[in-house]
Amino acid sequence: MVQVMATLDSPALRTQLLHAARWDAEYGGSLSNHLPMALTALARLGASDERLAEFAKRYAKKLHAAPPAEPWPAGQAWRALLGQPRAWPAYRTLWREWMAHEGAAEVLEQALPTLMQGAGAAAFHGPLRVAYALTSNHADELADALAYWSCRWFACGAADGDGSNADTAAVLNALDLGAELKGAPLIAQQMAQAAAHPRFAPALARWRVDAHITLPRLAMLAAERYAARAGFTTLHLVTSAHAVRVLLPWLAEADRLTALRHYAGAAAAAWATLPRNHHGAPLQVSVLPWTEITARAIASDDDHVIKLVDSCRELEASQGGAVWSRAASRAVAEVA
Repeated sequence: MVQVMATLDSPALRTQLLHAARWDAEYGGSLSNHLPMALTALARLGASDERLAEFAKRYAKKLHAAPPAEPWPAGQAWRALLGQPRAWPAYRTLWREWMAHEGAAEVLEQALPTLMQGAGAAAFHGPLRVAYALTSNHADELADALAYWSCRWFACGAADGDGSNADTAAVLNALDLGAELKGAPLIAQQMAQAAAHPRFAPALARWRVDAHITLPRLAMLAAERYAARAGFTTLHLVTSAHAVRVLLPWLAEADRLTALRHYAGAAAAAWATLPRNHHGAPLQVSVLPWTEITARAIASDDDHVIKLVDSCRELEASQGGAVWSRAASRAVAEVA
């Protein structure tokens, strides 16, 4: 039996998510549509109904209309089109029909083990969008989020052996591949290059992932790195760790460690792309009280800042520690 986490109860959010279904899952050069995620994060941070509407109106100016719905191919297994970006319209149909027939909890328990094998989908935006959809308690947004994860699914490998090294920081620091990778514009492309590197799989095989320690450690290391150096990839490591924390209770208990091992593999691929040679001292930032941090995040039009602050606040509540307010203060440092 899955353990269902608390969800938001916001009529204004539900209305905005209903409107947001008009837009495609991506825009520009394969960039992820963050509107549903940012709206949910804003609602959890305490944004007013008016602020949700204002943010949605402004953000939607860069989005593309969703393509027409497509039926799922008759007789086709649901895994058949994983990783095929053009399959999003058909996957939207599949997930809606499947959940209408069996219910979201039952479907997730069946599907998440496979989806988590591709946790790196679109630089973690597959699991990120699904986690926010679960938080919003919006069935159609959950279907759209699962469709996006499905069509952008890709595997980086899993730390699934009985490795000898349980030191997460040591494993990640050994994956210093950034200088050896070809330039690529998208984080997901950089992650794919890292996962294909000859030194990646052997390093992953030495990692002993712990069901209770590894995820909090990954989250904290990412937050520490972000607080000191900022960085777009590091930001996604923080938010994805929070997303996985939300997703794990929806898996059957027997499947959770395997799912975590696959996320660890994707996280390692992202870490492997980070620069190691720093010039100058770490960035300094004044740590703000959470009331100021959340006020700045709510006022921000930067969807990544909003999600980072929301994730840090939730992670502080679950793990404790001072790093989360430091990272969140870094994120909102430029917000007037």
